[in-house]
Amino acid sequence: MKRVRLDRRAKAVFRRHRGVLRTSQALKLGIHPRILYRLRDAGRLVAVTRGVYRLAELPEPSHPDLLVVARRVPQAVICLISALSFHGLTTQIPHEVQIALPRRTRYPRLDHPPLRVFLMTGAAYAEGIETHSIEGIPLRIYSPEKTVVDCFKFRNKIGIDVAVEALRLARERKRVTPRVLLQYARLCRVERVMRPYLEALT
Repeated sequence: MKRVRLDRRAKAVFRRHRGVLRTSQALKLGIHPRILYRLRDAGRLVAVTRGVYRLAELPEPSHPDLLVVARRVPQAVICLISALSFHGLTTQIPHEVQIALPRRTRYPRLDHPPLRVFLMTGAAYAEGIETHSIEGIPLRIYSPEKTVVDCFKFRNKIGIDVAVEALRLARERKRVTPRVLLQYARLCRVERVMRPYLEALT
């Protein structure tokens, strides 16, 4: 009877935190590791990644990999193809989560999902960050304009075709304006690269 009561209490704690907790958070909230493992083994908790659990009764989040990154690497900003996919501005299927971090940041270590880190400095890192909420967890991601510009900046790493497609889709779907794009292009020093593509689409 005591075990049932403890399990119910643990599930109630998870519900109060949108159904997702890191192991360290669960411990601070009074959930013993044995209870976590028992709920996991019984199929009532799902191990999203090492050290992050989700209530199995909840529907699968819309962006589970981004949710894990937001939980485990809170200083990360979702960028490039991962951000394009979130904004609906690419036909590419991300096989990794691409994140921006400020220079001199220690690389995060995750078992899952696979990460690709892009180091940025100053305003190139700090400008254009939006905060969205996934299952109540804040997700930092670059705006559509900043994402498109970053794709041109890192075109040698992700492909110029990805950048051009993103610009075309963003213009067709009215997700960006040329004025804001050029502001970010100047900031990221790719105005001369982008301008011919912008002019071809106007």
